Amino acid sequence: MLGEYRFTGRGAAEISASIERAVGAGELEPGQPLPPMRELAEQLGVNPNTVAAAYRTLRERGVIETAGRRGSRVRATPATTGREFIRVEVPEGARDVSDGNPDPALLPALGPAFAAAAEQGDREPVLYGHAAVEPELLRVARAELDADGVPDGPVAVTSGSLDAMERVLATHLRAGDAVAVEDPGWGSLLDLVPALGLRTVAVGVDDEGPLPDDVRRVLAAGARALVVTDRAQNPTGAAVSAARARALRAVLGEYPGTLLIEDDHGHRIVDLPLHPLAGTTRHWAFVRSAAKAYGPDLRLAVLTGDAVTLDRVRGRQRLGLGWVSRITQRAVARLWVDGSVDPQAVAVAYGRRRDALLGALAERGITAHGRSGMNVWVPVPDETGAVARLLHAGWAVAPGARFRLTAPPGVRITVSTLTEGDIGPLADAVAEAVGARTGRLRSHV
Repeated sequence: MLGEYRFTGRGAAEISASIERAVGAGELEPGQPLPPMRELAEQLGVNPNTVAAAYRTLRERGVIETAGRRGSRVRATPATTGREFIRVEVPEGARDVSDGNPDPALLPALGPAFAAAAEQGDREPVLYGHAAVEPELLRVARAELDADGVPDGPVAVTSGSLDAMERVLATHLRAGDAVAVEDPGWGSLLDLVPALGLRTVAVGVDDEGPLPDDVRRVLAAGARALVVTDRAQNPTGAAVSAARARALRAVLGEYPGTLLIEDDHGHRIVDLPLHPLAGTTRHWAFVRSAAKAYGPDLRLAVLTGDAVTLDRVRGRQRLGLGWVSRITQRAVARLWVDGSVDPQAVAVAYGRRRDALLGALAERGITAHGRSGMNVWVPVPDETGAVARLLHAGWAVAPGARFRLTAPPGVRITVSTLTEGDIGPLADAVAEAVGARTGRLRSHV
């Protein structure tokens, strides 16, 4: 009934984490029953109350459900795996470099753009039955997509990148299908996939993007979809290079039935060129969010893709939220073209802070990653210890567990608000936290 899966753990947290990982990896499938609490307690050599506490945690997170005498089973569509809650509480006086937010000083003023959009709305009210996409936003978005080599296709507007990904995955996949995701990768996506009743399979990442051999392996094993971050990959800062794009296109050409989703949330904050993969497979989607360049609260992303995928997304959208506010769309279109933000200057500002931290860490014998965007990924031998020691030193970093499936431990540092004076003290604190001394890392291989 439970195949070869071996439950592990001595405490409730360890047992629940073991089951949660198995659900995410597909070792425990949607609808699969779990052992009775007393039986599992005997198997693990623990008190039944410990297993009961583990099952209670999993129920609260929406991973399993209990049906009286019929026992507990993995939910058909688990609600969440709770990565959002893997974080540190930032005490007063500590610097928060864990949140992944853009620098507010580099965001545009929203007032003038929304005032102009509202005035236009007064003159030309948007009513039921009007177009879902603002014509000016469509024009400017399509022009930049064309310039970046993204294939022509219909355009939709969604409430952010994750909303777009959820809709695209739901249009093509069924419960139990496997989705290849970057590891380490975006924690929200790692939550979303099992919440849809799908399985995550890990693809390794280096500074140039997903590893082609890993992609080939998981597609050959039956993964139905692949999600790729083109630039400013969260948490590693990877950016798909021209050579890596060619290699990935070659792999995808061997599996044209793969659903390909590309995330370009680094648009307008990164100065590296885009090397899109879109169009290599029959069904594809390419999404650009306004969150990093113009502000997370805008909740807006532009989505394009093949005609079938976009038709399904727009059809389902009409039965849900209907459309994303045209006032917001008009404001974003205005921000995109009015010159109030210089994308090159923003990219340079983030790059200067990122490179300064990477250089300071290298001087202290620490290898870290951050080719693009606003985050730096630091591999560490002991993730929990490193986070705790950094917090004690006054720096709150993001635990790598939020972003990992099977990848080695690490921590993510958001550089967006770092000043020149922050770099040295932060690098010293990281060196102390991971055990670096006089340019050498304590061995942890």
